[in-house]
Amino acid sequence: MELQLKNKIAVVCGSTQGIGKASAIELSKLGATLILVARNEEKLKEAVADLDCSENQKHGYIVADFTQPLELQTIMANWVNEGNKAHILVNNTGGPKGGPIRDAVISEFINAFNQHLICNHIMVQALYPLMKAEGYGRIVNIISTSVKQPLPNLGVSNTIRGAVGNWSKTLANELGQFNITVNNVLPGATNTDRLQTLAQIKSDQINESVDAVFAEMASESPMNRIANPEEVAAAVAFLASPAASYINGINVPVDGGRTKSL
Repeated sequence: MELQLKNKIAVVCGSTQGIGKASAIELSKLGATLILVARNEEKLKEAVADLDCSENQKHGYIVADFTQPLELQTIMANWVNEGNKAHILVNNTGGPKGGPIRDAVISEFINAFNQHLICNHIMVQALYPLMKAEGYGRIVNIISTSVKQPLPNLGVSNTIRGAVGNWSKTLANELGQFNITVNNVLPGATNTDRLQTLAQIKSDQINESVDAVFAEMASESPMNRIANPEEVAAAVAFLASPAASYINGINVPVDGGRTKSL
C-alpha cells in the first residue's frame, strides 16, 4: 500500500492544535512538506517545530484569520502568485459555540458560514489549479458526524456542517476528472480544546462535573471512550495518500461507531 507522501506539499488549516495539528504531524511523518495555516503566528512557529523532518522537508506557514474571508482570499492569491505548489488541502476550522438552534442569533449563522464554507471554498479555489497542474490532488474536509446525524445542542454547527458536506460532494463530482479527490472526515467526540469547552458549558448547565460529562460522552460510543486527535488524523492521512486514489466523494466517520446510521 502506497502511503508515502515524499515530495508532496500539504496545506493544513487550523493546524496549531487538536485534529488539525495531529493531521499535520501525521502527514509530515509520511514525508509531506507542510504549510500550516492559522491566525496566531507564535503558535504556528511552535507547531512547525513539532513536525517531522526526516525527509529533509522545509515546512512553512501562512498567517490567516478565517473570520476575515476577504483577507484570506488576498493572502492565498499572493501565496499562489509566488509560485508555490500544493497537492493536499486539509480544511479544518473550529466549530461554532453550542446551543439550541431556536436561540441562535442570525450573526452566529453568518459567522459560521463564512468561517467554514466560504473559507473552505476560498482555499479550494486558490489551490485546486495547482493540484490540477501537478496531476495529483487530495482535498480532505474535517467536518462532524452531524453531517449524518444532527447532534443535540449544536444547532448552528449542525446546520453549517450539513452545508459543507453537500458543497464537498458537489466538488468531488466536478474535480474527480482531474485526479483530485474530495472527501470528508467526520470526527465524533475527540479530546480537543473545543470538546473541553463544550464539556465545561454542559457541566455548568446541568451542575455536574466535567469528568461526568466526559464519561457520558464516552458511553455514547460502543468503544466506551472518546477519540484521540491522532486517531482522526490517521484517517485524514490515508485519504491524502496515493493509496486512496479511487476514494472520492465520501464521508468517513471516526467516532467509534457512535453514529447510528451506516
